[in-house]
Amino acid sequence: MKTISKIKGEFLKGKLVFLRSDLNSAVINGNVLISERIKEGAKTIRFLKKRGAKVVVVAHQGKFGKPDLVSLKQHSKLLNKYVKIKFVSDTVGEKAIKEIKNLKPGKALLLENVRFLKDELYPEKKNNRILKLASTMDIYVNDAFSNSHRNHTSMVIPKYLPKIPSYVGLLFEQEIKALKKIKLNKCLYVLGGAKPEDNILLLKPSKRKPSRKNKILSCGLFGQICLIAKGKNLGAQNKYMQKNVSNYKKALNEIKKIIRNKSIKKNLETPVDFAVKIKGRRKELPLEEFPSKYEIFDIGEKTIKRYVTEIKKAKAIFMKGPAGFCTDKNFRKGTKEILNAIANNKGFSIIGGGHLNDAIRECKVSRRKFNHISLSGGALLRYIAGEKLPGLEALKKSSHLTFNPIKN
Repeated sequence: MKTISKIKGEFLKGKLVFLRSDLNSAVINGNVLISERIKEGAKTIRFLKKRGAKVVVVAHQGKFGKPDLVSLKQHSKLLNKYVKIKFVSDTVGEKAIKEIKNLKPGKALLLENVRFLKDELYPEKKNNRILKLASTMDIYVNDAFSNSHRNHTSMVIPKYLPKIPSYVGLLFEQEIKALKKIKLNKCLYVLGGAKPEDNILLLKPSKRKPSRKNKILSCGLFGQICLIAKGKNLGAQNKYMQKNVSNYKKALNEIKKIIRNKSIKKNLETPVDFAVKIKGRRKELPLEEFPSKYEIFDIGEKTIKRYVTEIKKAKAIFMKGPAGFCTDKNFRKGTKEILNAIANNKGFSIIGGGHLNDAIRECKVSRRKFNHISLSGGALLRYIAGEKLPGLEALKKSSHLTFNPIKN
């Protein structure tokens, strides 16, 4: 596929570039925290600026109707630590258009949060203002692989404006290259975290057929819901998940249905012990002592040893989500031991998801020991599960993009 890294500098000089970045970061009490996405996103902006392009950055923050749907003004301040860029408190209005017209070669603008606009949700909408803005550009660059599973206007520009040359950015290219190196149908999955509905995608049979033969080590809330699906009552933890896991009943019923397949059930490993909190301290209990009045915070020592043994044998590993409550150092053990085992494995490894990125830092595991640490969550999982990503499909349809699908 065509990437901006292969473009000669002269081609970009003076060109207006519509750059779709992903700067989405954690927001605590209204404050946007610095993230790897911001740091990595700055690289593509800097690359385009150095080659004399007029860079117009479009990005999102937060979900529609959620507290983290905030302005990108703070993001611009964080971005400016790595690359000089001007923030415009407008996305498609007169102010934004004026700033774009006055933009000089080698300069960059960050427009306001694209998710402030309903046009972003409906690319087929008549007189879509985002498409109208994009039509004035010379080049479209998608650097937001992590958002490519969304059928949002800024992600599918090539589908509606196929005559505009389309490329992928440096971060997008990095993600795709990593996926090319891993043999998905021979991969060990270590699936944890607090979103069981995402992990379910890898249990289902798909065109790439990773789900029937692949060994899956379940942990986190996902491991617990898998145990419940197998008929185990965990006690207090059942009630916790019913209250705190979104679409709990739907996820539970889906897993029950999926594991009726004997091959999948056979390859789905579940924890054999857990760590609970008693008077503020870690206490490990075997599965036989459940249901318990105590809530679960981590996997136990026996589970850790079993999982580490499987990791040592694996030729390729994909891990998504922590094994326990990593913000508490007393319940970081499961995640840390698994991460260390993957780091010491000689096979190819991909670590995915924002929470696991944080866990790597908290567990003080060297990032360099992993082949690739993805900044994508939902998009990466859906890709591995064999689903089509609207952002990628749009790039395929561009008359200016030659796309070679990844084969495994």
